[in-house]
Amino acid sequence: MTIVLEPVAHVVGGRAEPTDDDWDKERAVIQLDGSRFNAEAIAGLDSFSHIEVVFHFNQVPEGKVQCGARHPRGNTDWPKLGIFAQRGKNRPNRIGVTVCRLLKLDGTRLEVAGLDAIDGTPVLDIKPYMRDFAPRGEVREPSWTGELMAVYW
Repeated sequence: MTIVLEPVAHVVGGRAEPTDDDWDKERAVIQLDGSRFNAEAIAGLDSFSHIEVVFHFNQVPEGKVQCGARHPRGNTDWPKLGIFAQRGKNRPNRIGVTVCRLLKLDGTRLEVAGLDAIDGTPVLDIKPYMRDFAPRGEVREPSWTGELMAVYW
């Protein structure tokens, strides 16, 4: 089966290179595709503090996609894990998902902070972040994730 997706927007500004850390200081704009959407598409979104952004890691070449196991960030101090046990960009479908702060709406422009996507990134979907969609109960994760995330944001 083939699935074809058309971007709803693109990231404008922010970081130009996909370096790994300090994403929280980044400010960018998500510009809706004006040929398909107007400001009505995001009406009411400004009542939310955060949004979930689904995007495509379009700059990852097909030859860099990984389907097996690897050490996150190549760090052999961390366990070798399957690609679906980590959040790296070299995923089979190259899809990223991030919760970021929504700073301002201006027409069809969403000003955001902490989006870990680079300038020009195609945005596939935008959703309001709702606390009730977050995990219920205790969240469990291995200790290496805390080390990885210590400087990510």
